[in-house]
Amino acid sequence: MLDTVYRDFGSGYVPRWHGDIIDPLAAYLAPERHTLLVALDGGNGGDGGNGEVVATAALDSRGPAHPPNPRHVAERYPPGTTAQLRRVYVRREHRRRGLARRLVAELLAFAAADGGYRSVYLHTDPAVEGAEGFWRSLGTVVHDERQEADGGQGIVHFDVPLDAVADTSVGASVALPHPGLRTASPSLHPPRTDR
Repeated sequence: MLDTVYRDFGSGYVPRWHGDIIDPLAAYLAPERHTLLVALDGGNGGDGGNGEVVATAALDSRGPAHPPNPRHVAERYPPGTTAQLRRVYVRREHRRRGLARRLVAELLAFAAADGGYRSVYLHTDPAVEGAEGFWRSLGTVVHDERQEADGGQGIVHFDVPLDAVADTSVGASVALPHPGLRTASPSLHPPRTDR
């Protein structure tokens, strides 16, 4: 995740925006209604992978904060009932293989199974190659900051239906997009409690 904020965003680590990256246990693994998915490049059984993290995707119940997000967006997606998708990152060399779509499907299934989420929200930086098109294929734009008089932060805010990718949700028989990739998730495998 840190690689992405440095390589793709060019911002580097900013504590007020990226604190969850430094402490994923507190942000995603300890809270019952949050989760973090990680896709690994093989690394076992001679499949050619090295066990490297190639993609991540997370969900939490915090909702978008104002500021920095527009007030009407924060009010539309309140904490507790909003599943916010975060950190959907795929390493450049693993993109365009369906991996992000698979991870998002698993996050949406997790949110649906929770029963307390009423909406799914995310925001993206359209400067990241492929990000805006990907999210437009799954959701609806609720606010595009580029249309503000000052351009805002240039962020695009989306609403995603809980069943946006139901055909590839958890439990469906879907092959991973690359034979050497596997996913690890606290939503699929509960975290160890003996740490």
